[in-house]
Amino acid sequence: MNSSVFDFLLTTTPADVVSVDFAADWARHRTRTAGFASSLDRAAIAGFDGAGTGPAFLGGYQEALHALVPALDPAELSSMCATEGAGARPSTMTTTVAADGTVSGTKFFATLGAFADRFLVIARSGSQPDGRALLRAVLVPAGASAAVTPLPTLPFAPEIPHAEVTFDAAPGELLPGDGYADYLKPFRTVEDLHVVAAVLGQLVRVARLAQWPAEPVEQLLALFAAVRGVGAEDPGSPGVHIALGGIFDRLTALRTELEPLWAPVDPEIRKRWERDAPLLGVAGKVRAARLATAWRASAVSRSW
Repeated sequence: MNSSVFDFLLTTTPADVVSVDFAADWARHRTRTAGFASSLDRAAIAGFDGAGTGPAFLGGYQEALHALVPALDPAELSSMCATEGAGARPSTMTTTVAADGTVSGTKFFATLGAFADRFLVIARSGSQPDGRALLRAVLVPAGASAAVTPLPTLPFAPEIPHAEVTFDAAPGELLPGDGYADYLKPFRTVEDLHVVAAVLGQLVRVARLAQWPAEPVEQLLALFAAVRGVGAEDPGSPGVHIALGGIFDRLTALRTELEPLWAPVDPEIRKRWERDAPLLGVAGKVRAARLATAWRASAVSRSW
């Protein structure tokens, strides 16, 4: 196997993952990427092998979760369970976890819900002295104590399944640290980086299959190099959020620049890309708020 992910993306024949059997897809992906230590490199390869944005996202999502929680079994599919009916703000969470790791409550919009082997649940374990919610992260295995109700597919990336998950005194394993500061908050950034890596890998796939000119491929790989650089930093750093904002801006501009090159692309591939484009705007408001907070925290004027 090539030691460089860039060489891999430029020379290896892409696979054709369509996410029919998620467990089998994940097992093949792990075998395919066994020689790559970086989860971001593996996410890019997942996108490169994905037949559409949905499979690319799922590969990036799994790599992000395993990067956040190295204790996760690499052979298992995992699902983050944070969002509830009122959102994912700590103050509105009602799902609880006891001192022994027992979880009770309902989570909404869990990606891969019905196909997950294990849930990473963010739950309330009490209150802090100032009254704010104290959150913990808990690993809960799928099973009888976790009732999973599949949700309707979205109009974009319909390959990505979501579910509502209700935990009824479900036994779990408490993870060390604070559920918000150490897991939920950084995951938003870690996921963004891995999903962008996967999308860039998929665009390299399209470029190669459609024989695009060299220059746009160079641009895609250069942006991926930026993702890798930012991904090596602390996801809680204000500077990382500012750099990530620049990456998303550049990705948006690059997508516009690439539009004329889609004309000769296979119509089905082009149709899937156009259908799934809204996926890249999911959580855009949250990212914008995070970026504004990062600029305030940096104490640097944007009008220098």
